[in-house]
Amino acid sequence: MSSESTAQHRAAAAEQRARCAVLTVSDTRTKDTDKGGKLIIEQLETAGHEIGAYEILPDEPTAIEPQLADWLAAQPPFDAIITTGGTGIASRDTTVEVVRRHLDKELEGFGELFRMLSWDEVGPAAMLSRAVAGLAGETLLFTLPGSTNAVGLAMSKLIIPELPHLIWERAR
Repeated sequence: MSSESTAQHRAAAAEQRARCAVLTVSDTRTKDTDKGGKLIIEQLETAGHEIGAYEILPDEPTAIEPQLADWLAAQPPFDAIITTGGTGIASRDTTVEVVRRHLDKELEGFGELFRMLSWDEVGPAAMLSRAVAGLAGETLLFTLPGSTNAVGLAMSKLIIPELPHLIWERAR
């Protein structure tokens, strides 16, 4: 149940639409096989948001870093950048470290809620996800696991319902 002020803020933000970029971090996926990235795009578009860019890059900081920097400097600016992949604990999982270097304000609750919701699907393996989100300047930056199920969970339960409110709050 939401508080009265949260309900008022959501009502005020209801018409907010985001210009978004989607980045899949994977050493194996292509635009033909990238189910997670396609799911992010599909859910954003269904909710009325615009996709301004979509890329797939290898899980290499030297590839991820310049792409994020370019998108964060884009004009017109992106309201949100959503990445998928590279959030685990394997040695190749570097997305979180790159993303955190750009965050001015981390939304710790995003990762906490994501892991809490993931518990119902994967049990204690939820602790392996390092999903993070926050503000990089004026851009919302979300980092999701590479699993299509995890992407669907994060998009349907957290990002899509709250994105208009987040955009509205960011500009206050």
